[in-house]
Amino acid sequence: MNESQQNQISAPYDDEIDLRQLFRVLWAGKWLIGGVTFAVTVIAVIVALILPNIYRAEALLAPHDQEGASGLSALAAQYGGLASLAGINIDSGRADKTALGLEVLKSRKFISEFIERHDILVPLMATQEWDDETGQVMIDPDDYDVTARKWIREVSPPKKTIPSLQEAHEKFTDNLSVEQDMKTGFVTVAVEHYSPTVAKQWVDWLVQDLNSSIMRQNVAEAEQAIEYLNEQISNTALADLQNVFFNLIEEQTKIVMLAKVSNEYLLKTLDPAVAPEKKFRPKRSLIVVLSAFLGLFLAVAATLVSMAVRPKKAG
Repeated sequence: MNESQQNQISAPYDDEIDLRQLFRVLWAGKWLIGGVTFAVTVIAVIVALILPNIYRAEALLAPHDQEGASGLSALAAQYGGLASLAGINIDSGRADKTALGLEVLKSRKFISEFIERHDILVPLMATQEWDDETGQVMIDPDDYDVTARKWIREVSPPKKTIPSLQEAHEKFTDNLSVEQDMKTGFVTVAVEHYSPTVAKQWVDWLVQDLNSSIMRQNVAEAEQAIEYLNEQISNTALADLQNVFFNLIEEQTKIVMLAKVSNEYLLKTLDPAVAPEKKFRPKRSLIVVLSAFLGLFLAVAATLVSMAVRPKKAG
């Protein structure tokens, strides 16, 4: 019992001795700790200053009401059974055209056509920085010869000197953000780039091209449906079925009309993109602070390890 009590009494003193020893070790290695922390911090400052500014432009959009789709849903509830007798399926479920459109926006086909249509392969793949005084995009001379209008970059296979559309798609989607708020349905489309004006322009083009693409697709489908329904009217003598077909033609015609009336067919702009005045990244102060803490941690760890190994070598 006395031995146990002595152990309990001596334990705090052992802890205190260990703590003092720890401080002695750290104090002995203060120059190493200070030097490593200072060096890492200086390197972090240099890197943070070298990193170019990235700007983010974004637009807030709202799904456009699809009146034609709701009309078709009403017809499906009223005449779905009768139309099925004639071999015509009226889809009663209203597809989420917004979700479909957002998937199209991120698709390889849409992005590839977007890059080709607006001829943005060079500013996408070869931009080095943005000159805020002249407002010009600076092209990396190691990647693209502006004078000769020729790609000269050196890359390893499977990449090629002239960037492929697949590589360009990956690069573009890395700088593209498409998010939808599930509660409000609002959509945010954002693009990051070295140039704030380029980022803003690309967001505008994306919204315009997406609306135009979905509009053309739906108009083509509606016109095909109208042609098919006119054929069905001429091939049936049932007045009830003809009435169904006429109502369907009316709804499809309404879809075509609404599509051609507004430029914002799928998504309407609530808050358009603007050229941002402030950079989005890098967070230079955060980089420096985190690097300083990392340098301090590594220096302390190295000091403790060196002090722990030194007695073993002596022995």
